[in-house]
Amino acid sequence: MVAAHAAHPLHRIQRWNGDYFERSSLKALGVRIQLGHPPGQPCANPQRCFNDDFIIIDGRGIHLVGLDYCGCGALSQTHFVQLLRHRLYPATTIDPKTAATFRCLETFELLSYESKVSSFEYYHALVRLTDNMGTHSPKDRYPKFLLMIREWRYLKMLKRSARGHDPAKPATKTEPGECALLCPACPQPGKNLPPNWKDLPDNKKCASLHTLHIHPLTASRWHHALFIGIDANFRLKRKNVSSDKVDPDLGKGFAYFVEEKAYKEYLADHQDEVEPKSTCSQHDAVNLSNSKPGQGHAATGVGTIECARHNMKRPTAVGDLQRGERYCNMDYLFWLSLVNSDLECIYISYDIVCQWSINLRTRMATLDHTFVIFNGKVCIKYLVPKFHLPAHVSKCRIKFSFNYAVGVGRTDGEAPERGWAEINPLAMSTKEMGPGSRRDVLDAHFGDYNWRKIIGMGSTLMRKFSAATSDMVSHVLAHRELEHSLPSDTITEWTAAVVAWEADSTKPNPFEVQVELPTQAAVRRELAETEALDLATGKDFTLDTDVSPSVLVSSGLDLEAEQRAVKAKTSKIWLHSQDRQKTKLQLWNNALSRKIVAWSRYQQLYIPTSVILRRHDTEADLKQKTPLPTYAYPLWLPSHIKTKVPFDLRLAEIEYKLRVAQARESLESLRRNLQMRSYLRNFKNRFSRGQGANTHARNALDGINDRIMGNANEYRAAFDAIISLTTLLGKIGWEQEFKPLADSDIREVAEADGGQSEGKRLVSWVWKTVQYSGMGNNEIFRDTLRIEWCKSRARAMRFMEEVELLSVEMTRVLQFFQWQAAWWRSIGDTWTHREMKSEMRREGLVGYAKRQAAIRDGLAAHFLQLWRTVPTIMGKARADMAAPLSTLVENPESSLVNTS
Repeated sequence: MVAAHAAHPLHRIQRWNGDYFERSSLKALGVRIQLGHPPGQPCANPQRCFNDDFIIIDGRGIHLVGLDYCGCGALSQTHFVQLLRHRLYPATTIDPKTAATFRCLETFELLSYESKVSSFEYYHALVRLTDNMGTHSPKDRYPKFLLMIREWRYLKMLKRSARGHDPAKPATKTEPGECALLCPACPQPGKNLPPNWKDLPDNKKCASLHTLHIHPLTASRWHHALFIGIDANFRLKRKNVSSDKVDPDLGKGFAYFVEEKAYKEYLADHQDEVEPKSTCSQHDAVNLSNSKPGQGHAATGVGTIECARHNMKRPTAVGDLQRGERYCNMDYLFWLSLVNSDLECIYISYDIVCQWSINLRTRMATLDHTFVIFNGKVCIKYLVPKFHLPAHVSKCRIKFSFNYAVGVGRTDGEAPERGWAEINPLAMSTKEMGPGSRRDVLDAHFGDYNWRKIIGMGSTLMRKFSAATSDMVSHVLAHRELEHSLPSDTITEWTAAVVAWEADSTKPNPFEVQVELPTQAAVRRELAETEALDLATGKDFTLDTDVSPSVLVSSGLDLEAEQRAVKAKTSKIWLHSQDRQKTKLQLWNNALSRKIVAWSRYQQLYIPTSVILRRHDTEADLKQKTPLPTYAYPLWLPSHIKTKVPFDLRLAEIEYKLRVAQARESLESLRRNLQMRSYLRNFKNRFSRGQGANTHARNALDGINDRIMGNANEYRAAFDAIISLTTLLGKIGWEQEFKPLADSDIREVAEADGGQSEGKRLVSWVWKTVQYSGMGNNEIFRDTLRIEWCKSRARAMRFMEEVELLSVEMTRVLQFFQWQAAWWRSIGDTWTHREMKSEMRREGLVGYAKRQAAIRDGLAAHFLQLWRTVPTIMGKARADMAAPLSTLVENPESSLVNTS
């Protein structure tokens, strides 16, 4: 058994005691690990480890072994080097008594990346594998294991970036961000851009969609724009334990976290700054930035700058937050991420960019007056991520929308949120760590996350390209069909307006309503002015000095609204409600009943036949022996009377005008409250923790939901009235603006049918209704049609841009791998000709460099195989878009329209 285990000294054996097998050890049988020699080869001068008590941690448990170092004179190495050459990582370089196998550290590293298992959980799982009864537990080596895994990650990071090898440049001279993995699809000057990329034309502003993509792709400068996303994560807190002096980080700004000393010095200079309150929606990222940090926490979260299209962390672009999402923190990360950028087109996505960008130039001037935003040649566009956009006011929803920005394709700007979902499971373990340990752990996880993005980029880009090409054909053809029914001069006029706005946002915005629609207050004022004119011309039919016809009808609408409110309040009263609640409701009912009686007296002046209808109501109450509740009592407005009894149709005309305005206002209130609900839900999911906070959040949401249902009920009442009145008055065209409101239609703009987004336009009609008054106002109809045309054009252009961007990104990925492979080979050539003390070391360095170059070559070949059908798909799309519309309508199976 000793001979068989000379090469397997960590196997665990059992001994038969006559009744059953009991645990034993190879060490007790005399098996010893001899370092410095092949297994089974004796050493002339073996040196037993201190106290012959050496512990090895591997993936099957914790082992107490017999271990001998080699002491064969000048040929022997130091003890820790002998351990490393035996693939054992020592806990210390001086008289080590503990080591972990390379396989154990590799296994834990991958487990932590994939399942976010903590070192504590992994180590104690090994303890249980060693002894699951707790009677013979091994000596505690958990603190040593923490040191080993931390050093292991750090050394692997240096090794993979060629910073652990360079004989001419020690690891401590590593530049900031030099160990970070770069995004191969993002533009990297000198790595994956053509030499003349700055001289390319900027032809992204296209006046017509009819010929785009029919001809091969033409290189343009906008293809090489950089998309970055800014965000903060308040889950990744850190308790106020340890310090940077006691627990410094090993990689001081070498990868993704910023160098802490310079970062804190900058923050100390801005600690008294107070962010202005938000002028948009109540963004807590702004309004809570001045609040005190969480009690007992040194860091309330982290901020980051990411690649917004490919969801990869950028070098030196992550930093701790101390007091909310303050501008000074995010400014520093933004500056450090772009400080050496040569790119001339940058899109910045941030959920509060409408506020953050206002004084950005002033703030950045105090940090670096040569920064990229001060370069007049650089085009910078600020945008809000698509999921966060509905929480902004209407002006921001157009100005900062990805859907209407030229050159962004189908980018949504939500990349940081996806990254947080991946890293959040670490929050429970990292919040207990010291500052340096936490930064090193997060750096390692960010690096692995980037690597997985890189090796998966082939399938990711192909999947996006296939979907975007199909959608591009659908939306381009849909836009062509819309334009087919419009006059050519109208298209020319609208195209000129939208192109002018895209070039200069100070020009009139063609996506905004330019013809104001009348509100209820405006309609009431108009009716009062009409009555004044009738008085002057002798056409007035007012029968009371205090109550005119318009006052009568508008007061009836007010009473109807009060009835809905009483009904909603009554529905919340139940058997065990408090007496004061029931009393308050009863008093409200009494007051409403008196108002209805008083209003009915004036109604009899203008509609005498209403007495007949009320008599029928009274007789029906007597038969049922149960009077109708106040909120159900019929008011008999013209829309309720219909043709039951005769009355003056001029009253119906007045009510129609008021009902149209009422329907518009209720829809606008509905949209506003849906927007607020979307924001509150997002805030609750991100920040509300604990029973108390969640209860308050649910109460706020319940209040919003009540208002939403009130808006819906008001619209439904107005809609039913409009249907009745249009039958009496012969109105037409109102169906283009007002539609039946089903419960399924009451949803946020981003909550579309089939999970699709606003960019694909399958959203509730509430958000895209044609605002046509039905009163012959062609300006309103034309205004709304222009907006629909602009949005249709924007959708088609975004998908065409997306296909172009994906095509260029595929090319950049291959060029990046080609550059990186050549870079590794150049390093290998440098090491080949450099004088070194050890030929063995030279051979190892050169071999590793060639292996890394081969990995990049392999990735490029693999991606080329995945993308082999790209020319065919693109050719088919061009053919479909070049075909006449009649051909595609007659033969829909021949196109890509139905393949999405």
